[in-house]
Amino acid sequence: MSTAERMASEFDSALAAPLLLAALPDTVVVADADGRIAYVSPAVRELLGHDPAGLLGRPLTVLMPERLRHAHGEGFARFRRTGQGKLVGATTQVPALHTAGHEVAVDLTLSRLAAEPDAAADGALVVAVLRDASTTILLERQFQVSRYLAATLRVTAALTEAADADVAFRDLLPTLCTELDWDAATLWEPDAASRRLHHVGTWTTPGSESPALHEASHAHRLGRGEPLPGLAWSRRAPVVIEDLWAEPRLARLSAARTDGLRTGIAFPVLRGDDVLAVCELFSREQRPVPPELQDVLAHAGRQIGQFLGRLRAESEVRQLADTLQRSLLPSHLPVIPGVELAARYRPGGGSALVGGDTYDVMPLPDGRWMVLIADVCGTGAEAAAVTALARHTARAAASSTAGGPCDPAEVLRAVNAALLHEQGDGPLRFVTACCLVLSPCPDGVQAAAAVAGHPLPLLRTAGAVREVGAVGRPLGITEDLELPVVTVELPPGATLVLYTDGVTEARDDANGQFGEEGLARVLAAAPCRAEDTVAAVTAAVEEQLRNSRYDADDLAVLALTVPAG
Repeated sequence: MSTAERMASEFDSALAAPLLLAALPDTVVVADADGRIAYVSPAVRELLGHDPAGLLGRPLTVLMPERLRHAHGEGFARFRRTGQGKLVGATTQVPALHTAGHEVAVDLTLSRLAAEPDAAADGALVVAVLRDASTTILLERQFQVSRYLAATLRVTAALTEAADADVAFRDLLPTLCTELDWDAATLWEPDAASRRLHHVGTWTTPGSESPALHEASHAHRLGRGEPLPGLAWSRRAPVVIEDLWAEPRLARLSAARTDGLRTGIAFPVLRGDDVLAVCELFSREQRPVPPELQDVLAHAGRQIGQFLGRLRAESEVRQLADTLQRSLLPSHLPVIPGVELAARYRPGGGSALVGGDTYDVMPLPDGRWMVLIADVCGTGAEAAAVTALARHTARAAASSTAGGPCDPAEVLRAVNAALLHEQGDGPLRFVTACCLVLSPCPDGVQAAAAVAGHPLPLLRTAGAVREVGAVGRPLGITEDLELPVVTVELPPGATLVLYTDGVTEARDDANGQFGEEGLARVLAAAPCRAEDTVAAVTAAVEEQLRNSRYDADDLAVLALTVPAG
């Protein structure tokens, strides 16, 4: 009887339960002191495709991939000499070799059995239990994937709090690293002119630094296909190097090695097919990045890209809206001899980016001045177009008075005619407005006022506040427009305030309006200077709106003060 056959027989007798081994779902392998298989349970057929009888007497290496056999030989020889082994008594996940040629991940548990005295020449028995690890690996990966998915949701949620795309990009790296447990990160953006990626930021976990990586990244511009960001850019998919230390020829990544970074992955931030950026993540420990996690990062890159693309588009729209809004207001107020001027404008708090309020001050050919404040019904682009029409028509009408003095009512009638002419099939866009013509006089300033459906100006003199003027119909509704003109004297120390209904209709959280009375109280207590007056009004309105659930309307305030003395 051969040694293998004798040992198999003795082992079965010793255990006295061969049927029990055969019934186990795990594969049990017994090896002799020469490292040859003395027994293998029938489960090996299901796990690795082998016929159990065909394995008897063959070396253990037949069950392992080629790359592990040399190390196994050295380790087994050391175990035979000393009786000590790194894997003995523990469970380790290792690859095993299937008869079909592919690898199978198994959980390997090794133990040593003392031989019988009469078998001392054959040494100790080694028992190995092999369990299919695919279920465990699948569960671990599913856990990692769910953890990454939850983390990417937190990343997206954190970015939604960013005010604009620039802030979102700035917060992207620390949020990604913190949520996904990476130690360092770089961010790259494509440059349309050079068609290369340029470095825009580096982040490391608090208390650690990666100076070599930052310096090397800042000094490089990467083309398509250059590791790692250039590869992710060209492939539009994540790219991984699990061991940077095994890639000595990659110049920039050698800086990562200098900083002790071991594993790197880059993934694109995509909006459609456009690469907005490439994120590069690094770990100080070598870590596997299986395909499932790469898929999660790819999905995260698309989600972040859609969000950042939307933020960028919104930023561009806001910039255009801001430019349009500025075009509806004077770039600065002119200097009127003997009069202080001050104004404030604040857009509304709703979804519309452009408001319908405007004001204007312009000199007239005869040395007088026209002052206009107007409020268009509605907000948005259409309201802005009506606002521009009203403002420019008023300026044109005031400048061409056919040789006679400028009449504020005639200015508003010209605006009315222009609005009626341009009125289309859409919603009615009427305008309320107040037009003043200021004339200097020895004892102050005289103002001729015409009001079309607009809040009446408030005049403050000696601490008293009262409305002045008479209200006519709004502009843009009917051709038959009666607009009385009222002359108001502004003595030294007097202040005349023009405003839109965004001031008086500001509502607190209890739906209480600021109102004309609230405005009058603020004006009565405000300092005399025009600048202080508009500052006091806007501050009072902001306080009214604090913590209110109601959106703020557009607000415009214009103050004219005749200095005392």
